[in-house]
Formats: sequence, structure tokens, C-alpha cells
Amino acid sequence: MARFWVCAAGAGFFLTFLVLHSCFCGSPILRNFVFQISWTTENILYRLDVGWPKYSEHFTGTTFCVAVDSFNGLVYVAQRGDNMPKVLVFTEDGYFLRAWNYTVDTPHGIFAASTPYERSVWITDIGNGSYGHTVKKYNSFGDLVQVLGTPGKKGTDLNPLQFDNPAELYVEDTGDIYIVDGDGGLNNRLFKLSQDFTMLWLHGENGTGPTQFNIPHSVTVDSAGRVWVADRGNKRIQVFDKDTGEWLGAWDNCFTEEGPSSVRFTPDGKYLIVAQLNLSRLLLLEAPPVGSIGSCSVVSTIQLADQVLPHLLDVDRKIGAIYVAEIGAKQVQKYVPLKSYFLSLGS
Repeated sequence: MARFWVCAAGAGFFLTFLVLHSCFCGSPILRNFVFQISWTTENILYRLDVGWPKYSEHFTGTTFCVAVDSFNGLVYVAQRGDNMPKVLVFTEDGYFLRAWNYTVDTPHGIFAASTPYERSVWITDIGNGSYGHTVKKYNSFGDLVQVLGTPGKKGTDLNPLQFDNPAELYVEDTGDIYIVDGDGGLNNRLFKLSQDFTMLWLHGENGTGPTQFNIPHSVTVDSAGRVWVADRGNKRIQVFDKDTGEWLGAWDNCFTEEGPSSVRFTPDGKYLIVAQLNLSRLLLLEAPPVGSIGSCSVVSTIQLADQVLPHLLDVDRKIGAIYVAEIGAKQVQKYVPLKSYFLSLGS
């Protein structure tokens, strides 16, 4: 035991000497050595739920998107491929319930709108078939309820409304709809529709300036009435007032390596969760206070395995679990808050 403490004291003295020598003597070799042995701590908020789903063999295609019906405890997964169900329905515990394939061509984005009065599933379809280039509303069993756009025909018109590779949408509890249209197609648009599908406001120009887009890929709304858009090709997030469409600002300092692919808020509104596709990484960014946008600040990261490729994600609005659709791994994974963060959600 005495030998152990002698060795520990010697190691501590040696490291202290290196640090002081590098500071006061300016040795580049020692500075490099000290830098290499330094470390940073990170706030870890989530862990992988290895038991979700119970049986992964239901993923038979490429899983492009996922949506959570927090009110009813359901998770919807949309996948691509031939001769397979396009939409899979699971419980939040990971048990498979059912699948459906009606009128779905090539799903890109999915959203579950759930209130005590209505339960529906919205899908953006970028296929070239008879149901492609549309935004479609289904009930929870896959019956087609509503079609927005001109089925099977891409375009830029607003009357009649046309889409070209609509990427994703977000539906508020009021029924208002936000759509990002332009996953590499003719359009680079963000618009808001009322619950009766009246156009309320629109931003729709390709470019790098404010209110312009280059592949608007994901959209979400926070509790302060701000619309957040993943402007993937421009490596930034743009922010708008949900009522007027006024541009409020942009975040780009967190995305020098790669642009954001997906955006969703945690239930408490403290963090914006962002997926970066080719980096196979999730970022948790600190949400700004009301009345300010500022610049983005990374609170925590979740590094996935190489080539997992997280495409779109969704968050359970009750417990904060993150579901990630991975086009590289062809699966959906679930991340749950650690106990300390979960307790803060309930407070």
C-alpha cells in the first residue's frame, strides 16, 4: 500500500511539473503533451434503450422517418422498399401492433397529430407514382383521409397546390400545419396552412439569405411561438414567428461540419435536439429565452456508430424519449432520459 501511494504522489508531482513548465518556460513539446492528456466533461442526458423494439426483424426496408403519438403511446415508422409494408406501428414499449401500406409510395417524413379529439398520421411522399409528391393524412389504421398537393405530379404552383419532394411537416394541436417542401427538388419552401388548408404565409426562394433555403429538411415549433427550420444545405437553422412568418434569426455556428437534418424540442422546451446525418450524431442545443435567438450552444451530444445515418427523429412529448430513424442502419432506435433529467421533466 505504501508503494502505491509513493507512485501516485510521484505521478502527480510529474504532471504538475509538466503543466508549470509549459506555462512558464514555453516548451511546445510539453504544451502538446499536456494538451493531449487533458479532457473535458460533458452533460450526458440520454441513454440507449437496447430493448426497443422487442423484435427488430419488422424493419424490412430503409427506415426514413418516425413519429410519436404521445397521447396514445404509439410509435409510427415509415420505411422504403419493394413488396413490404410502408408504415409500421409499435407501442412505446416496443411491441409491434400492425402495419399498413395503402396509398404510400415513397415516404420521407411522418408526423403523428394526437389530441383528445383527433388522432391522425401525416406522411410526406416524394415518390413518382400515382400518390407521389403529396402530403397525406391518415387515421391510425392507415385509411386515407386527406391529400394535399397534386398526386403524381410535381410542381411549383400554389393554385392548385403542388409539391416537389416535400420533406417534412409539423402539425400543432390547433390544426395549423407547417410544411417544408424541397428535399432536393424544384422547391425550397416553408409555408403555414390553417386547419382548413388556407395558405397563411409562405417563404419560398432558393438562396443563402434570410428566409431563403437550400434543402429545408425539417420543421418544428416551440412553446414561445417560434418556427425552427433545418436549412440543411445552408448548414443552419432559421427561426420564424409562427403567427406572422417574420424572420427572427438563424443559428449556424454549431454546423460548420454538416448541416442539420432534423429538429425537435424536448417536452420542457429546454433543449432543441438536432440530427446530423453524415456525422451520425445527435446534438442537444440550449433553447434561447423568449425574445432572443442568439447563437446556438451545444449542451450534450449523442455519437452514434459510423454509417448509422440518422435521418429524421421525433420526441415523446410526455417522457422526452427520442426516437431516431436511421437510414444507414435500417432501424429505429430509442433514447431515454437519464433519471436525473427525467425527474426534472416531471417537476
